[in-house]
Amino acid sequence: MSGRVAGKKVFITGAAGGLGSAMARALVAEGAQVCLADIDSAGVEDLAAEINTGFGEGAAFAFPLDVTKEDQWIYALEEADAAMGGISVLINNAGISRGGNIEQLSFEDWKVVMSVNVDSVFLGTKHALRYMRKTQPGSIINISSIAGLIAAHNSPAYNASKAAVWLLSKGIALHCAKQGLDIRSNSIHPTFIDTPILDPIRQQFGKEEADAKLARQIPLGRIGAPSDIANAVIYLASEESRFMTGAELKLDGGISAM
Repeated sequence: MSGRVAGKKVFITGAAGGLGSAMARALVAEGAQVCLADIDSAGVEDLAAEINTGFGEGAAFAFPLDVTKEDQWIYALEEADAAMGGISVLINNAGISRGGNIEQLSFEDWKVVMSVNVDSVFLGTKHALRYMRKTQPGSIINISSIAGLIAAHNSPAYNASKAAVWLLSKGIALHCAKQGLDIRSNSIHPTFIDTPILDPIRQQFGKEEADAKLARQIPLGRIGAPSDIANAVIYLASEESRFMTGAELKLDGGISAM
């Protein structure tokens, strides 16, 4: 352990998933405490138990959280603040996708995607800042997507929601700066990452063919690993990025350079 985030108190949404769990493990390995929040309460409880077995009790805590529910945010953040003795890093990682072009996508699916992907960032940041003010310096890390910068013909809800996360991150950064807070806000924009989010295409084509199909769209010729995103999270959570706010990290293997 090099302790790049030693003493940081981190709240992570979507922590039971592939990206969230990778972030949690990497952060704890570098000295942070983590609160793991997810609608999958059993998943985050198992992950917290695993982390505490490896790093000692109190390294990780688990809370059930539906990120679209304001009352659940208020409760989870209050409990997290009490458990860790503060919150210095908020990672808005929870997200979903629904397929279908603009004519096929139902209005209900549109609203669900916007609620999970965008409302969650608004609610989490709104209520976390109360605690983060007391535990500065701080960092808000919002997981957007390269799909928030580059559109597709069949992903209107996902494109729009992740673009909203991108610009909302900048607005949060400017708000914190205007308030004189030492709290930064940045977004991360991954491309295809080796997590269960790729399962639908892998079920359609088979894993080997699906991964090859996706890799051909990426200049580096491969899909990303969860650790690629976790490494960026370590940087943004640490004081190494203390002069970086309102920015976006594109972890896309070169797609946006084309």
